[in-house]
Amino acid sequence: MAATECSPAFDILVRGPEGFSLWNGAPFNNGQPGIKLETVACKNAKFSDDGSRLIVTKSDSTVSIYDCGTYKEIKLFEVPNFLAAALSPRGTYLQTFQKSSTPQEKNVVLWSIETGEPVYQQFQKSMTKTTWPSIRFSSDEAVACRMATNEIQFFDGADFSKGIMNRLRVPGVAAIELSKEPGSHIAVYVPESKGVPASVQIYPCGKDLQSQPVARRSFFRCSSVQLSWNSGSTGLLALVQSDVDKTNQSYYGESKLNYLTTDGSHEGLVPLRKEGPVHDVQWSLAGSEFAVVYGFMPARATVFDKKCNPLLELGEGPYNTIRWNPKGRLLCIAGFGNLPGDMAFWDCTEKIQLGTTKAELSVTSEWSPDGRYFMTATTAPRLQVDNGIKIFHYNGSLYFKKMFDKLYQADWKPVSPDRFGEISELIKSVDSLKVTDTKQQGQGSKSSKASTKTAPPANPLAQKPAAYRPPHAKQAALAQAELFGESLKEGMSKNALKNKKKREKQKEKKAAEGAS
Repeated sequence: MAATECSPAFDILVRGPEGFSLWNGAPFNNGQPGIKLETVACKNAKFSDDGSRLIVTKSDSTVSIYDCGTYKEIKLFEVPNFLAAALSPRGTYLQTFQKSSTPQEKNVVLWSIETGEPVYQQFQKSMTKTTWPSIRFSSDEAVACRMATNEIQFFDGADFSKGIMNRLRVPGVAAIELSKEPGSHIAVYVPESKGVPASVQIYPCGKDLQSQPVARRSFFRCSSVQLSWNSGSTGLLALVQSDVDKTNQSYYGESKLNYLTTDGSHEGLVPLRKEGPVHDVQWSLAGSEFAVVYGFMPARATVFDKKCNPLLELGEGPYNTIRWNPKGRLLCIAGFGNLPGDMAFWDCTEKIQLGTTKAELSVTSEWSPDGRYFMTATTAPRLQVDNGIKIFHYNGSLYFKKMFDKLYQADWKPVSPDRFGEISELIKSVDSLKVTDTKQQGQGSKSSKASTKTAPPANPLAQKPAAYRPPHAKQAALAQAELFGESLKEGMSKNALKNKKKREKQKEKKAAEGAS
């Protein structure tokens, strides 16, 4: 317990129809979470990437900013009829988007949270998942940029009064992704046009090196692309998807996973060993390896190093989701959405499976910042029934479960994993906690056994259902058993036993009447 007591606290944000509240993070006292902040009415709530601040949308024209050290409201912004709002990674800026009727009306505003004043404004015709947030930041907020027509504009993240510091011309650019830490490179996507193939290109963010891309990958049949940088800004994964599969193998189109490095050492496809779509791909926190779930069901899961060499095969199953533990050693592969909710937990260092379990109907899932727990949530509006939260230990055993009439959101408060101990210490700590927690909750080990496939079944005979037998076969088996003097009572149904007893009584009665 000492390791837990000295660890920094992390909290859970839970939002329902009445608003959001904050719970104390696991482990819970007496098996139940404490309320850190009572329910606050709102329409939406989200932490900044570093967990220092919380943005709370209270109405169509009011946005509040909370300090996550005290959970006190520190600033209130009145923005009439805004459609979207977002915090910068360190919570320095608030970005809002309003519907605009004329180009003269600058409808994207970047506000300083400290002063409450706008520091930058621009016009943007529309907003999509690809184009919002309009202004992108690196994790340390040192670099900021926005996508304009045929170019990318760069700003000083600390001082927007300097205006546009640099421009990178990329004709036809449709999507961008700035590397997170450090903000040294930017990936751009240019769709197919007039017979010219689509492409993903990587440019450095310095002033002097932007004339030519340091890496480039071209491809035909591309409807959309997902760009994902690793930590360290050395590698980029580009998941290219098309709406139509020309091989007619998949109704959902086809997808290809491309890998590009900033040093130009690798530009090509990730060598996947099974045909079919790429369901999910995620970098480890260290950025030295990535995991992919791919292929027609049952899908296959593989861990690759940053040179695209396979490190570990995680087998096949009904999976479409992958989640790296923040400490980088553990991994969860799962099948959510239209799949039955199977989860498998792996120790990638020891290359062993720690346990398997199920979390049916899960909509969201994520590891806790310390890497001890894995939380899944069933939320509305995706699912209107069976809303709730489940928290599992790192090996898949169930730790906590709570149901709601309606649940919209459940998120861990972000905390840097560097503030927690190494994973080997965490595993020892969890093993010791698991014993005490189950005693405190009074659940014994039933809940963990029920949720974990690795636990031995309580009743092995009840696990295996009997094979179907048509009625005539049952009668033949009964006749054969009677012929050889065997007993079929164990395999007979209640009605069959009842009828047999009736017939035996009638025979005894007739025999008695004949004797008299």
